[in-house]
Amino acid sequence: MSVFFVAYYIVSIIVLVLHFTGFLNRHNLEWLIYILAITVFPAVIYL
Repeated sequence: MSVFFVAYYIVSIIVLVLHFTGFLNRHNLEWLIYILAITVFPAVIYL
């Protein structure tokens, strides 16, 4: 696996954990979830 894929997965997991713990909502960073979803969407279409 490429280093970029590993970094993407690590960032994705961190963002999801922060979302479910409420951290993103408290700090008005919920837009990170939308950015994550937009970056995953092309891969879903490709597969």
